[in-house]
Amino acid sequence: MAYIQLTPAQRKTHRALAHHLDPVVMIGNDGLTSAVVKETDLALAAHGLIKIRVLGDDRQSREVIFNALADQLNAAPIQHIGKLLVLWRPQPDKEKNPKEDKQPGPREFKVLKYSKRGGQRPEMKRVTVLGNERLTAGGQIKRAKPKIKSVKKIAQT
Repeated sequence: MAYIQLTPAQRKTHRALAHHLDPVVMIGNDGLTSAVVKETDLALAAHGLIKIRVLGDDRQSREVIFNALADQLNAAPIQHIGKLLVLWRPQPDKEKNPKEDKQPGPREFKVLKYSKRGGQRPEMKRVTVLGNERLTAGGQIKRAKPKIKSVKKIAQT
């Protein structure tokens, strides 16, 4: 597999995004092993844009590692500066989780009701608000109204 080719403007954008990142993969004196390649692949899948620190002092070996990782993992080589390497690969689209469609669960609030006489303590009441309800400024619970679709929109679907 060949690595991803990017324009200089795209590389510049990714370099700016990677500036604040910390290295997530460290390559020791053993060089590029299968474990390092596997860990780099997992990091690219999780983050998309990663920094790698190479602990070896030889610049030529770092260049070889940089190009080999980009080639093996089908990633774009963004930057090689000193002992840091920056790689980017677009993240795969995540499958939609059916649990994400659920509405939020119940929440508990404390409602303070102040008396009309100034010297008394406010009355505190705990209220549980469900996902389809809201709490008004006066401390009352209002149910959310169901969305009403127009006849025109129903016919379009």
